[in-house]
Amino acid sequence: MIRAPLSRLRDALRSFRRREAGSGALELVIVLPVMMMVFMYSAESGLYMTRQIMLERAVDLTVRDLRLGRIPTPTHAELKDDICANSSIIPDCDTALRVELVRVSTTNWNLPNTAIECVDRDEPIELSLEFNPGVENELMLVRVCLIQDAIFPGTKFSEGIAREGDSAGGYAIVSTSAFVNEPS
Repeated sequence: MIRAPLSRLRDALRSFRRREAGSGALELVIVLPVMMMVFMYSAESGLYMTRQIMLERAVDLTVRDLRLGRIPTPTHAELKDDICANSSIIPDCDTALRVELVRVSTTNWNLPNTAIECVDRDEPIELSLEFNPGVENELMLVRVCLIQDAIFPGTKFSEGIAREGDSAGGYAIVSTSAFVNEPS
């Protein structure tokens, strides 16, 4: 009496195993997460590199204006506005950007040994960094830090490049340049 239901169950499982219906769905379930991960990493790294290139270009154009004397006595706000005007695809540039201008001594060549301080978006912005426009014939170092949000904040890639201390999960993009104050 028990054999009949067990043999029917065994026959049903055997026929289920031989059927090929749904095999395409199984392949989709296996391949789709991998393809989505590749897409997300590509989009995230592509946007990161594009923002890095645009920030580098904006800093280069601003430093060129400084070198040529188009900005005679720069202030933090003027440099920040000029960099933001030259970078087209950076959202919230005025609140996420910090500019540091440091004089470099040509006698001992001491460069700043600390990393640039980026904007902490949880705190109100204060100008606590060094900003010294220098005088004629001085070598000046311009360091810029920009905090941007990831497109896909939960992925391993965005967590890997996220800036420590930024509770919103943003990542830092840093650009550095140098110029000599020309005599007037």
